[in-house]
Amino acid sequence: MQKDRKVLVRIVAGAAVALTALGMTAAGNAMAGTDDVKASHSATAKKDGPSTKIVGGTPAEQGEFPWMVRLSMGCGGALFEKDVVLTAAHCVDGSGDNTSITATGGVVDLEDSNKVEVKSTKVLQAPGYNGTGKDWALIKLEKPIDQPTLPIAEDPALNEGDLTVAGWGADKEGGEQQQKLLKVTVPFIDDATCKKAYGELVEGEELCAGVDEGGLDSCQGDSGGPLFRKDEAGEFVQVGIVSWGEGCARPGKPGVYTEVTNFAADIKKAAGELG
Repeated sequence: MQKDRKVLVRIVAGAAVALTALGMTAAGNAMAGTDDVKASHSATAKKDGPSTKIVGGTPAEQGEFPWMVRLSMGCGGALFEKDVVLTAAHCVDGSGDNTSITATGGVVDLEDSNKVEVKSTKVLQAPGYNGTGKDWALIKLEKPIDQPTLPIAEDPALNEGDLTVAGWGADKEGGEQQQKLLKVTVPFIDDATCKKAYGELVEGEELCAGVDEGGLDSCQGDSGGPLFRKDEAGEFVQVGIVSWGEGCARPGKPGVYTEVTNFAADIKKAAGELG
């Protein structure tokens, strides 16, 4: 994020260490160049305190959200295609060939022996991303993860109502990363209210969700994960990407998400260019 933005992105600094503490190997090696990303966000965390695991959530059932993916740099993501993960731009360090990211899918428990781990081949960070808005990226995998994909919403009318977010991030501000996937449902918050809470918002590129009293939110380690809901046909669609927020689940400080509908065409085009 821009240095003058006094908020926190929701990536984990030292993700490999955090996951190792849980006895997990799913994190794999940190992606090449990610140390710079971690360092910059770690410095922010030291200044402003911990960022955004799912706070106030409940455990997800095996197979409930089969498109959920855990990434080795300490972020979440969703299968846009079986071999392409949609995540946040701030989780990666530019675009190009990259074989150092490990995506773990097919399970809610990262220690489950049925987990599928696949290496990356390429990364495409949103063109023009500079730390404010445009917080999306795609990761090409060396082989498909045989799970259903999560379609992205193209109708802005879906950017409202009750929205669900899931991830393996911390369950409280400053907490530890989770071994098992958690989920929480939070209501959409209009731009004017969110802008009042933070004094800034990239309207059209970011949307907000949360409750006034706090207690329900995404948190540190949930960056890049999907914010989703069911469409009129009763099928899940992704409307947001976990981006940033002030702390985790603080009263009057909702989570801020990339507004996927605004970038749907760009994301589809970029996925096609990944080959």
